[in-house]
Amino acid sequence: MRILIIISLVLFLFVPRVGTEQVAIIGGHWVPSNLRIDNTLTDSEMFETAEKGVEWFMRNWDIKGASVAVAREGKLLYARGFGYASLSDSLPVEPYHRFRVASVSKLVTAVAVMKLQEEGRLSVNDKVFGPGAILDDTLFAHPKDRRVFDITVGHLLSHEAGWSQRYGDQMFMPEVVSRTLDIPMPVDLKAIIRFALSKNLHFTPGTGQSYSNLGYSILGLVIEAASGMDYETYCTKKILEPLGIYDMALGHNFPEEALPLEVSYHEVDNAPLKPAVDGSDRMVPASRGGNDIEALGAAGGWVATAPDLMRLLLAVDGFDHPRDILSPESIEYMTDVYNGFAPIGWRATLTNGTWWRTGSFPGTTAMMKRMPDGTAWVVLMNSSGWNGPELTSDIDNMMSRFLQRVNQWPETDLFSYSAPVPLRF
Repeated sequence: MRILIIISLVLFLFVPRVGTEQVAIIGGHWVPSNLRIDNTLTDSEMFETAEKGVEWFMRNWDIKGASVAVAREGKLLYARGFGYASLSDSLPVEPYHRFRVASVSKLVTAVAVMKLQEEGRLSVNDKVFGPGAILDDTLFAHPKDRRVFDITVGHLLSHEAGWSQRYGDQMFMPEVVSRTLDIPMPVDLKAIIRFALSKNLHFTPGTGQSYSNLGYSILGLVIEAASGMDYETYCTKKILEPLGIYDMALGHNFPEEALPLEVSYHEVDNAPLKPAVDGSDRMVPASRGGNDIEALGAAGGWVATAPDLMRLLLAVDGFDHPRDILSPESIEYMTDVYNGFAPIGWRATLTNGTWWRTGSFPGTTAMMKRMPDGTAWVVLMNSSGWNGPELTSDIDNMMSRFLQRVNQWPETDLFSYSAPVPLRF
């Protein structure tokens, strides 16, 4: 036993980095850096009443698995998994399990753009398309609507670039793109952009606002052009790793491509099947290859743990502790609803200091919230509700009750927990 403890301590203190993750390989399995944050750390009577509310919510909405994290004044005080990461082997969710986070990814992308502006590599006023613009690419040189040349980085960030979902979301119609451009499946992001540029804009850039996954996917290319790195590498090296986040990565489309310790995904009963995005003519669930998560990328492709998303939230929340990764000016630009652009990255930022970000597509529901009293929470679920994105309103109500039912919070900051990585043979 003493030998095992020593080996465990050595693995914890000298954890190698492989790719973009800080991991150890134990018993042939990948072990993420956050494995030391597990359910045993919140086995306490002080949470029992609050947790019953989460369990009721999951039964009521048929949610298979969830991960919840709560922080107060910059400290992670609660992190716990509920239900199952994988139904097939009854594997319970732990805080170190990774979930798709859908449009919560847009906050990562917005932070990366603001970081590039602080580095002097771009400006939110820079033009995106056309001669001398950031994406001065022959593929995008001949749009049907020349107003495209007026689109700025700021317009993309604030959903003011001129695209709407009047005729559907361009990021979720690969077969239409394939037929229109006469190219085979799968279609990549550049093909989707070419498809969008073959149509008229729905409004003049800067004169309206309409939620656009396409706009944020384009920002992924903007980040690449401005940084000289691929999108995931820039976000990882300049945003995530400096914050101690090693278990976030871009996800993949099919279950057999799942990341280590990524949960399985579940849709509502009788959800329609879709053609597989790889062009194989298979009919599959949207969450298992029917939606192109990889093309979505900067708009919705990230996979994360709840504790890691909490690290990101606390680094852009405008409070002094912990120190923010962006300047106060950048955070104000992202959140000040009176500046004509905000919210940037966030779904909503209220003048009372309440900010939140949601994400939802088949098989995934995610929400994170920053409150003016210094409380923050993250909820990730591997299931979607029959009411789709509206489920996040119910999550908000659930977490409001959760916070009310905890009469006393522990003092231990789980981010500082220093237990060795457990051995699993």
